[in-house]
Amino acid sequence: MSLAPPETWPGADGNPISCREKVKVLAENHVELAQVMRDAFEDAVLMGVDEAALRRLLTSMVEALPSPKRKPGA
Repeated sequence: MSLAPPETWPGADGNPISCREKVKVLAENHVELAQVMRDAFEDAVLMGVDEAALRRLLTSMVEALPSPKRKPGA
């Protein structure tokens, strides 16, 4: 896995996002998130957390994110 932003961002309709401003925001968010994750991962592993367990934990955190498209309580 690369920590660089993807070249294209898939839209909900299957086509790539083409709006330059959206792509710019997505790329900036990706860079920021990658840095935070890298720092947190490094800190945890250096403090003795099992690397494989941490990867599972981070994956479960992403999977638990609620969709902003769903109505609360739905």
